[in-house]
Amino acid sequence: MSTPTHDDVPRKIRATVDALGDRLAAVARDIHAHPELCYEERYAADRLAGELERAGLTVERGAGGVATALRARIAAAPQQTASQTGSQPGSQPAPSPGPRVAVLAEYDALPEVGHACGHNLIATAALGAALALHQLRDSLPGEVIFLGTPAEEGGGGKIRLLEAGLFDGIDAALMFHPSDRSLLWQPHLAMTRVEVVFHGSPSHAAMAPWDGVSALRAVIHLFNLLDSARVHMRDGARVHGIITDGGSAVNIIPERAAGAFSLRATNAEYLDAELVPMFRRCVEAAALATGATFDLIFGQGYKDVRNNLPLARRFGEHLGVLGVPFVENDPGFSPGSTDMGDVSHAVPAIHPYLAICDLGETTCHQRKFAHYAASDRGLAVARTAACALAMTAWDILADDGLRAAVHDAFQQNRKVL
Repeated sequence: MSTPTHDDVPRKIRATVDALGDRLAAVARDIHAHPELCYEERYAADRLAGELERAGLTVERGAGGVATALRARIAAAPQQTASQTGSQPGSQPAPSPGPRVAVLAEYDALPEVGHACGHNLIATAALGAALALHQLRDSLPGEVIFLGTPAEEGGGGKIRLLEAGLFDGIDAALMFHPSDRSLLWQPHLAMTRVEVVFHGSPSHAAMAPWDGVSALRAVIHLFNLLDSARVHMRDGARVHGIITDGGSAVNIIPERAAGAFSLRATNAEYLDAELVPMFRRCVEAAALATGATFDLIFGQGYKDVRNNLPLARRFGEHLGVLGVPFVENDPGFSPGSTDMGDVSHAVPAIHPYLAICDLGETTCHQRKFAHYAASDRGLAVARTAACALAMTAWDILADDGLRAAVHDAFQQNRKVL
């Protein structure tokens, strides 16, 4: 097969994604109808793997030792034979020489509100991009890797895949995220989760309250101390939490009380060096004031996102050709946290947003957003994202100048902090 011209590639990608429209819509709606929490995404992973295998791709299930992670490679050579297709780990072809780009799929849902973050659309866009590039495989100037990355909602699936080496040798990692606005890049906060358990001593709350030590008082003091500490936090810092245990009966001084918290900051350095120690001091003060003792249990944390602007802007060029209006970023948009931040510290990466609803109508983690994640508008956006992701992936493989600019920007990002 002859190498496609510069104009042929976008046209062929759009034609393939358009032809796959009904199939992609069915996948998005099916995953949406079967929401699964982090590391439990067996239905979604199986559905995506099945679609890739149906196209003739070899799929590694349980990639990186993560049961619901997926990996499939698309390259010009060596050609796969019928005997090589399958789904057993270890059946993957050897990495091909040349540049490599990863297209990432997320597919976990949220408790109670299901796919209110639109991960079903993220997965569908990645699938569409992979299938479109698979149609051009004989001309690919490098390798495309479809990575199914579970457990973004607090489980850090991408971090486990990083640690397993699945991002080694990757020149760029691409994904998109649905939103109420279209942005090429946006800062995201570094984050860590922590559980605080206070221990007191029980006593009858009416007969002998003076003999008890209230763990609940310690939790309440902690919330008050954190509220007063906000005046000293740097702009962009966030500390928010819930009481997970407030005691067992109103007539017993609570022997145990607990809270779960998320600590966020504009970068991982400030989070670790200042915000976490500040939080710990508030915990210690609450314990000292009440006579309680405490345990701190730190959970999975995420790094801030280091946006690669040359890569994001190339994605934007393709959005423009596809007729999608956008802005580079929006200072009024409050960011969250994502394990794509950890990826962006390891390889050049983008995490652009595309609108699936009107500005301000709803946003991630709201029930109305979950509705839009299965709407005709949401599905159309996923197809557009698939085209832009596939076009950008091709450019990374084919354009030496872009790849050099992306690499230089990545190195510069590492020097900033």
